[in-house]
Amino acid sequence: MELKQYLIETFQYNDYANKLVLEKIKQLPEKEEAIKFFSHLINSMNKWLARIRQEPDANKRDWWEPAYPLEELESRWNDCLKAWIDFINSKSEQELFAVIQYEGYDGARWEVPLKDIPLQLNYHSIHHRAQIQTMIRKQGLVPDFVDYIGTKYRKIG
Repeated sequence: MELKQYLIETFQYNDYANKLVLEKIKQLPEKEEAIKFFSHLINSMNKWLARIRQEPDANKRDWWEPAYPLEELESRWNDCLKAWIDFINSKSEQELFAVIQYEGYDGARWEVPLKDIPLQLNYHSIHHRAQIQTMIRKQGLVPDFVDYIGTKYRKIG
């Protein structure tokens, strides 16, 4: 499998799992913290894409703010996911391995292989989804099974 396909499949898995979590967030008696974390995933994806594209306001974007209204989370998630999948689809396999530069949090120039940014975003999503799953359990709901293997295995006997 090429890296490009792996990145897209990983974003698709995170889409599936995050949407299950989002449905649970809607049922929480206390939603604010979970909304903040879910919004953070969206903001992070948008900020990194702005950095890659060297948009002038990229560093002014906050990792945690804004926290979006619950009713906007799914559409905002869909928008940032589509932007990333479209971006990856626009790159060749070689371009994904190319080193890119961006302006960091401190105003300095930084560089990284392009592939490491979508990898970071996908791993980051898994990390914060686990935190949200803990919030769901602490508020008395049973989290959905969102393990990656659950999207791959099938019973044969």
